Amino acid sequence: MTTVVLAERAGDTISGGTLEALTLARRMGAGDVAVLMVGPLHDDAATVLAAHGAGSIHVAEHDLLAGYNPQAWGDVLAGAARHVDADVVIAPGSDQGNEVLAHAAAVLDIPMVANVLEVESTEPFTVRRVRWGGSLIERATVSAGGPLALSVASHALDPEPADTPGSATVHPFTPELDPAVAGCAVVERVQRAAGLTLATAPVVVSGGRGVGSADGFAPLEELAALLGGVVGCSRAVTNNGWRNHTDQVGQTGTRIAPEIYIACGISGAIQHWVGAMASKRILAINTDRNANMVTKADDAVIGDLHQVVPAITAEIRRRRATP
Repeated sequence: MTTVVLAERAGDTISGGTLEALTLARRMGAGDVAVLMVGPLHDDAATVLAAHGAGSIHVAEHDLLAGYNPQAWGDVLAGAARHVDADVVIAPGSDQGNEVLAHAAAVLDIPMVANVLEVESTEPFTVRRVRWGGSLIERATVSAGGPLALSVASHALDPEPADTPGSATVHPFTPELDPAVAGCAVVERVQRAAGLTLATAPVVVSGGRGVGSADGFAPLEELAALLGGVVGCSRAVTNNGWRNHTDQVGQTGTRIAPEIYIACGISGAIQHWVGAMASKRILAINTDRNANMVTKADDAVIGDLHQVVPAITAEIRRRRATP
């Protein structure tokens, strides 16, 4: 079985979603794993991809690929799938990955399955995938009758290096693109903040309606900075205008997977839980011991966040100051 995996970048590195996709490809028993890299291959990308089982890397470069263009990328992915005669086309479960994969599946006229957790069998394809915003795990059989396109549920798999690294042989791939695809393209990028993001931070301290105001986030900012993390929030907070939407954790915000998630004054509606459930550990701080976030958390402090958060910060400072 031949598989082609769409590679994504996270800054100058290969994204974690790409490594999750490669992990799933190997678990499916893919004998030949090809990777499509749109744009030049930088730094140690080939080494990283090889460590995770890539047998070949097809580097696509074209004037119309200078920026992100979903239609052009989809055409390129479809072309790469034809080029290697792929049985399965896999993309990371990011917004970009799903968008590009949908275009490629349409071009190839093959079925697409999004948010896959596991492929149980390949003849026929039987998959387990996330549905309904994470509230349902579905087991489905796909009558593909040929190649299948699938995306990997974000943060659902721990990326695992291959037992035997792939050769990661690099091949230039020159796609044939219709100039009409130039009608949709990214023309400008604005970096809101440098450094850690919600998606990459090892620690996320989030506030919900219980924080009370925009000014109420100051203690959370202090704690997050002390722990080397970032601040997030619930949808109720963005609806109230206390924080920017880019800080929102949840189904309609950012899905996170930090080492620890500290949820302060957050009730834990299903839409928020979907974005936070991949966290390695969750600490909930809430006055309501029956709140959904409290019942799902690994640890909880039942109390007023305006007292608890400053107390945690003070104790961390005290311990760090102790010889």
